[in-house]
Amino acid sequence: MDITAKIYNDEDAAREHLEQIRWPNGAVCPSCGETETVSPLGGKSMGPGWYHCKACREKFTVRVGTIYERSKIKLHKWVLATHLMASSKKGISAHQLHRMLGITYKSAWFMAHRIRESMREFNPDQFGGEGKTVEADETFIGGKQKNKHANKRAPFRLGGSWGKESAFSLVERGGRVRSVHTPRVNAATLRPILKEQLHPATKLMTDDAGQYRHMHRDFDHQIVNPSAGEYVRGEAHTNTIENYFSILKRGINGVYHAVSKKHLKRYLGEFDFRYNYRHVDDFTRAAIAMKGAEGKRLTYRRTGSGA
Repeated sequence: MDITAKIYNDEDAAREHLEQIRWPNGAVCPSCGETETVSPLGGKSMGPGWYHCKACREKFTVRVGTIYERSKIKLHKWVLATHLMASSKKGISAHQLHRMLGITYKSAWFMAHRIRESMREFNPDQFGGEGKTVEADETFIGGKQKNKHANKRAPFRLGGSWGKESAFSLVERGGRVRSVHTPRVNAATLRPILKEQLHPATKLMTDDAGQYRHMHRDFDHQIVNPSAGEYVRGEAHTNTIENYFSILKRGINGVYHAVSKKHLKRYLGEFDFRYNYRHVDDFTRAAIAMKGAEGKRLTYRRTGSGA
Protein backbone atom coordinates (compact mmCIF):
# COMPACT_ATOMS: atom_id res chain seq x y z
CA MET A 1 0.00 0.00 0.00
CA ASP A 2 1.44 3.34 -1.11
CA ILE A 3 -0.26 6.11 0.89
CA THR A 4 1.09 8.66 -1.58
CA ALA A 5 -1.04 7.16 -4.39
CA LYS A 6 -3.56 9.55 -5.99
CA ILE A 7 -6.64 7.66 -4.74
CA TYR A 8 -5.62 8.54 -1.18
CA ASN A 9 -4.91 12.22 -1.87
CA ASP A 10 -7.01 13.34 -4.84
CA GLU A 11 -10.80 13.57 -4.72
CA ASP A 12 -11.41 12.85 -8.41
CA ALA A 13 -9.08 9.83 -8.37
CA ALA A 14 -10.81 8.47 -5.26
CA ARG A 15 -14.25 8.93 -6.82
CA GLU A 16 -13.20 7.18 -10.04
CA HIS A 17 -11.68 4.36 -7.98
CA LEU A 18 -14.94 3.86 -6.08
CA GLU A 19 -16.98 4.04 -9.27
CA GLN A 20 -14.84 1.28 -10.80
CA ILE A 21 -15.38 -0.90 -7.72
CA ARG A 22 -19.10 -0.26 -7.41
CA TRP A 23 -19.99 0.06 -11.11
CA PRO A 24 -17.47 -1.99 -13.14
CA ASN A 25 -19.87 -2.02 -16.12
CA GLY A 26 -21.07 1.57 -15.89
CA ALA A 27 -23.16 3.66 -13.52
CA VAL A 28 -26.26 2.07 -12.00
CA CYS A 29 -29.13 4.15 -10.62
CA PRO A 30 -29.40 3.45 -6.86
CA SER A 31 -33.12 4.31 -6.91
CA CYS A 32 -34.45 2.10 -9.72
CA GLY A 33 -31.49 -0.05 -10.76
CA GLU A 34 -31.48 1.14 -14.38
CA THR A 35 -28.24 1.35 -16.34
CA GLU A 36 -29.21 2.24 -19.91
CA THR A 37 -31.13 5.37 -18.88
CA VAL A 38 -28.24 6.79 -16.83
CA SER A 39 -26.00 9.52 -18.22
CA PRO A 40 -23.39 11.89 -16.70
CA LEU A 41 -24.48 15.38 -15.73
CA GLY A 42 -22.34 18.18 -17.11
CA GLY A 43 -21.91 21.76 -16.00
CA LYS A 44 -19.86 23.46 -13.33
CA SER A 45 -22.80 23.97 -10.97
CA MET A 46 -23.15 20.26 -10.21
CA GLY A 47 -19.46 19.40 -10.13
CA PRO A 48 -17.86 16.14 -11.30
CA GLY A 49 -19.27 12.72 -10.57
CA TRP A 50 -22.98 13.48 -10.88
CA TYR A 51 -25.34 11.27 -12.92
CA HIS A 52 -28.98 11.53 -13.96
CA CYS A 53 -31.44 8.69 -14.50
CA LYS A 54 -34.11 9.41 -17.14
CA ALA A 55 -36.28 6.52 -15.89
CA CYS A 56 -36.85 7.80 -12.34
CA ARG A 57 -35.53 11.34 -12.88
CA GLU A 58 -33.15 11.07 -9.90
CA LYS A 59 -29.71 12.65 -9.62
CA PHE A 60 -26.98 10.76 -7.80
CA THR A 61 -23.27 10.20 -7.25
CA VAL A 62 -21.34 7.07 -6.35
CA ARG A 63 -21.80 7.95 -2.67
CA VAL A 64 -25.61 7.57 -2.78
CA GLY A 65 -26.87 4.35 -1.20
CA THR A 66 -23.59 3.66 0.61
CA ILE A 67 -22.00 4.39 3.98
CA TYR A 68 -20.46 7.50 2.37
CA GLU A 69 -23.79 9.17 1.57
CA ARG A 70 -24.17 12.74 2.91
CA SER A 71 -20.80 12.60 4.62
CA LYS A 72 -18.88 15.88 4.63
CA ILE A 73 -15.57 14.02 4.84
CA LYS A 74 -13.66 13.95 1.55
CA LEU A 75 -13.96 10.68 -0.35
CA HIS A 76 -10.19 10.20 -0.62
CA LYS A 77 -10.04 10.18 3.19
CA TRP A 78 -12.71 7.49 3.27
CA VAL A 79 -10.67 5.41 0.80
CA LEU A 80 -7.50 5.80 2.86
CA ALA A 81 -9.30 4.96 6.12
CA THR A 82 -10.76 1.81 4.55
CA HIS A 83 -7.32 0.70 3.36
CA LEU A 84 -5.83 1.33 6.82
CA MET A 85 -8.54 -0.69 8.58
CA ALA A 86 -8.44 -3.49 6.01
CA SER A 87 -4.65 -3.83 6.11
CA SER A 88 -4.04 -3.48 9.87
CA LYS A 89 -4.07 -7.05 11.19
CA LYS A 90 -5.19 -6.08 14.68
CA GLY A 91 -7.14 -2.97 13.74
CA ILE A 92 -6.47 0.74 13.97
CA SER A 93 -7.91 3.04 16.62
CA ALA A 94 -10.15 6.03 15.97
CA HIS A 95 -7.51 8.22 17.64
CA GLN A 96 -4.95 7.03 15.08
CA LEU A 97 -7.36 7.72 12.20
CA HIS A 98 -8.09 11.15 13.66
CA ARG A 99 -4.37 12.00 13.67
CA MET A 100 -3.55 10.53 10.26
CA LEU A 101 -6.56 11.90 8.37
CA GLY A 102 -6.66 15.33 9.97
CA ILE A 103 -10.30 15.04 11.10
CA THR A 104 -11.91 15.25 14.53
CA TYR A 105 -11.91 12.25 16.84
CA LYS A 106 -15.73 12.16 16.75
CA SER A 107 -15.68 11.97 12.95
CA ALA A 108 -12.95 9.31 12.98
CA TRP A 109 -14.91 7.20 15.50
CA PHE A 110 -18.07 7.41 13.42
CA MET A 111 -16.14 6.75 10.21
CA ALA A 112 -14.56 3.60 11.69
CA HIS A 113 -17.98 2.23 12.68
CA ARG A 114 -19.32 2.84 9.19
CA ILE A 115 -16.38 0.98 7.68
CA ARG A 116 -16.91 -1.91 10.12
CA GLU A 117 -20.52 -2.01 8.95
CA SER A 118 -19.31 -2.37 5.35
CA MET A 119 -17.16 -5.32 6.45
CA ARG A 120 -19.96 -7.21 8.20
CA GLU A 121 -21.74 -10.14 6.54
CA PHE A 122 -25.50 -9.75 6.17
CA ASN A 123 -27.75 -12.81 5.69
CA PRO A 124 -24.84 -15.23 5.15
CA ASP A 125 -25.35 -18.72 3.77
CA GLN A 126 -24.64 -21.87 5.76
CA PHE A 127 -21.04 -23.02 5.69
CA GLY A 128 -19.29 -26.31 6.35
CA GLY A 129 -20.77 -29.38 4.64
CA GLU A 130 -19.71 -32.83 3.49
CA GLY A 131 -16.02 -33.40 4.22
CA LYS A 132 -15.69 -30.00 5.96
CA THR A 133 -14.58 -29.53 9.57
CA VAL A 134 -15.68 -26.59 11.69
CA GLU A 135 -14.41 -25.69 15.14
CA ALA A 136 -16.69 -23.90 17.62
CA ASP A 137 -15.79 -22.08 20.81
CA GLU A 138 -16.60 -19.01 22.84
CA THR A 139 -14.50 -16.26 24.35
CA PHE A 140 -15.22 -13.44 26.75
CA ILE A 141 -14.52 -9.77 26.07
CA GLY A 142 -13.99 -7.39 28.96
CA GLY A 143 -11.62 -6.25 31.68
CA LYS A 144 -10.45 -8.21 34.67
CA GLN A 145 -12.16 -7.58 37.98
CA LYS A 146 -8.88 -6.67 39.70
CA ASN A 147 -8.29 -3.87 37.16
CA LYS A 148 -11.69 -2.22 37.71
CA HIS A 149 -12.45 0.59 40.12
CA ALA A 150 -13.58 -0.68 43.51
CA ASN A 151 -17.17 0.47 43.01
CA LYS A 152 -17.41 -1.48 39.70
CA ARG A 153 -16.03 -4.80 40.88
CA ALA A 154 -18.19 -7.80 41.70
CA PRO A 155 -18.96 -7.92 45.43
CA PHE A 156 -17.69 -11.51 45.50
CA ARG A 157 -16.03 -13.95 43.10
CA LEU A 158 -18.37 -15.02 40.30
CA GLY A 159 -15.87 -16.56 37.88
CA GLY A 160 -13.56 -15.11 35.26
CA SER A 161 -16.37 -14.40 32.77
CA TRP A 162 -18.53 -12.35 35.14
CA GLY A 163 -19.18 -8.84 33.83
CA LYS A 164 -17.83 -9.68 30.38
CA GLU A 165 -19.53 -10.01 27.00
CA SER A 166 -19.51 -13.39 25.25
CA ALA A 167 -18.55 -13.92 21.62
CA PHE A 168 -19.25 -17.26 19.91
CA SER A 169 -17.24 -18.15 16.80
CA LEU A 170 -17.24 -20.87 14.14
CA VAL A 171 -14.08 -21.45 12.10
CA GLU A 172 -13.95 -23.72 9.09
CA ARG A 173 -10.49 -25.26 8.79
CA GLY A 174 -8.78 -23.64 5.83
CA GLY A 175 -11.83 -21.44 5.33
CA ARG A 176 -13.92 -18.75 6.92
CA VAL A 177 -14.84 -17.59 10.40
CA ARG A 178 -18.18 -16.32 11.62
CA SER A 179 -18.65 -14.67 15.01
CA VAL A 180 -21.75 -13.52 16.90
CA HIS A 181 -22.28 -11.62 20.12
CA THR A 182 -24.37 -13.87 22.37
CA PRO A 183 -26.28 -12.87 25.52
CA ARG A 184 -25.15 -16.00 27.35
CA VAL A 185 -23.20 -19.21 26.77
CA ASN A 186 -25.41 -22.27 27.16
CA ALA A 187 -26.90 -25.01 25.01
CA ALA A 188 -30.22 -23.16 24.62
CA THR A 189 -28.42 -20.19 23.06
CA LEU A 190 -25.66 -21.88 21.06
CA ARG A 191 -27.49 -24.87 19.58
CA PRO A 192 -29.87 -22.74 17.44
CA ILE A 193 -26.89 -20.74 16.16
CA LEU A 194 -25.04 -23.91 15.17
CA LYS A 195 -28.09 -25.39 13.44
CA GLU A 196 -28.74 -22.19 11.53
CA GLN A 197 -25.15 -21.50 10.49
CA LEU A 198 -23.77 -24.98 9.76
CA HIS A 199 -24.63 -27.57 7.14
CA PRO A 200 -25.86 -30.78 8.86
CA ALA A 201 -23.08 -32.88 7.25
CA THR A 202 -20.36 -30.77 8.91
CA LYS A 203 -17.84 -32.33 11.27
CA LEU A 204 -18.02 -30.26 14.46
CA MET A 205 -15.08 -29.95 16.84
CA THR A 206 -15.43 -28.43 20.32
CA ASP A 207 -13.98 -28.70 23.80
CA ASP A 208 -15.78 -30.64 26.55
CA ALA A 209 -17.84 -27.72 27.91
CA GLY A 210 -21.35 -28.63 29.01
CA GLN A 211 -23.12 -26.52 26.38
CA TYR A 212 -21.73 -28.78 23.63
CA ARG A 213 -22.52 -32.19 25.14
CA HIS A 214 -25.65 -32.83 23.08
CA MET A 215 -24.42 -31.48 19.73
CA HIS A 216 -23.95 -35.06 18.46
CA ARG A 217 -27.71 -35.07 17.87
CA ASP A 218 -27.27 -32.58 15.02
CA PHE A 219 -23.68 -33.10 13.78
CA ASP A 220 -20.77 -35.52 13.60
CA HIS A 221 -19.41 -34.11 16.87
CA GLN A 222 -15.96 -34.73 18.35
CA ILE A 223 -14.56 -33.21 21.52
CA VAL A 224 -11.22 -32.70 23.23
CA ASN A 225 -10.72 -32.25 26.96
CA PRO A 226 -8.27 -29.39 27.63
CA SER A 227 -9.01 -29.44 31.36
CA ALA A 228 -7.45 -32.92 31.47
CA GLY A 229 -4.46 -31.87 29.33
CA GLU A 230 -5.91 -33.26 26.08
CA TYR A 231 -5.58 -30.69 23.30
CA VAL A 232 -5.39 -32.96 20.23
CA ARG A 233 -6.81 -36.41 19.59
CA GLY A 234 -6.42 -37.46 15.98
CA GLU A 235 -8.15 -34.79 13.90
CA ALA A 236 -10.10 -33.51 16.91
CA HIS A 237 -8.77 -30.17 18.21
CA THR A 238 -9.75 -26.52 18.54
CA ASN A 239 -6.35 -25.00 17.75
CA THR A 240 -7.61 -23.10 14.69
CA ILE A 241 -10.26 -21.18 16.59
CA GLU A 242 -7.88 -20.54 19.49
CA ASN A 243 -5.47 -18.94 17.01
CA TYR A 244 -8.27 -16.72 15.75
CA PHE A 245 -9.19 -15.70 19.29
CA SER A 246 -5.56 -14.77 19.97
CA ILE A 247 -5.70 -12.21 17.11
CA LEU A 248 -9.10 -10.93 18.27
CA LYS A 249 -7.96 -10.49 21.88
CA ARG A 250 -4.68 -8.82 20.92
CA GLY A 251 -6.59 -6.36 18.76
CA ILE A 252 -9.23 -5.51 21.34
CA ASN A 253 -6.84 -5.39 24.31
CA GLY A 254 -3.88 -3.81 22.54
CA VAL A 255 -5.51 -1.44 20.03
CA TYR A 256 -9.06 -0.69 21.13
CA HIS A 257 -8.52 -1.43 24.85
CA ALA A 258 -12.26 -1.63 25.47
CA VAL A 259 -15.37 -2.08 23.35
CA SER A 260 -18.95 -1.43 24.35
CA LYS A 261 -21.66 -4.06 24.46
CA LYS A 262 -23.78 -2.34 21.80
CA HIS A 263 -20.91 -2.11 19.28
CA LEU A 264 -19.21 -5.47 19.89
CA LYS A 265 -20.92 -7.07 16.87
CA ARG A 266 -19.23 -4.51 14.58
CA TYR A 267 -15.79 -5.18 16.01
CA LEU A 268 -16.38 -8.93 15.56
CA GLY A 269 -17.40 -8.27 11.95
CA GLU A 270 -14.18 -6.33 11.38
CA PHE A 271 -11.93 -9.13 12.68
CA ASP A 272 -13.96 -11.78 10.84
CA PHE A 273 -13.58 -9.82 7.60
CA ARG A 274 -9.79 -9.58 7.79
CA TYR A 275 -9.52 -13.29 8.63
CA ASN A 276 -11.85 -14.33 5.83
CA TYR A 277 -9.85 -12.35 3.24
CA ARG A 278 -6.41 -13.08 4.68
CA HIS A 279 -5.24 -14.74 1.46
CA VAL A 280 -5.69 -11.65 -0.73
CA ASP A 281 -3.48 -8.56 -0.81
CA ASP A 282 -4.33 -5.42 1.16
CA PHE A 283 -5.48 -3.47 -1.90
CA THR A 284 -7.97 -6.19 -2.90
CA ARG A 285 -9.19 -6.60 0.68
CA ALA A 286 -9.90 -2.87 0.92
CA ALA A 287 -11.72 -2.95 -2.44
CA ILE A 288 -13.96 -5.77 -1.12
CA ALA A 289 -14.74 -3.66 1.95
CA MET A 290 -15.65 -0.68 -0.25
CA LYS A 291 -17.87 -2.90 -2.37
CA GLY A 292 -19.59 -3.97 0.85
CA ALA A 293 -20.40 -0.33 1.65
CA GLU A 294 -23.37 -0.46 -0.71
CA GLY A 295 -26.79 -0.59 0.96
CA LYS A 296 -25.43 -0.10 4.48
CA ARG A 297 -25.92 3.57 5.20
CA LEU A 298 -25.44 4.27 8.89
CA THR A 299 -26.74 7.44 10.55
CA TYR A 300 -25.54 8.98 13.82
CA ARG A 301 -28.73 7.85 15.55
CA ARG A 302 -28.28 4.22 14.46
CA THR A 303 -24.59 4.20 15.41
CA GLY A 304 -25.31 5.46 18.92
CA SER A 305 -28.21 3.05 19.41
CA GLY A 306 -26.12 0.05 18.37
CA ALA A 307 -28.63 -0.88 15.63
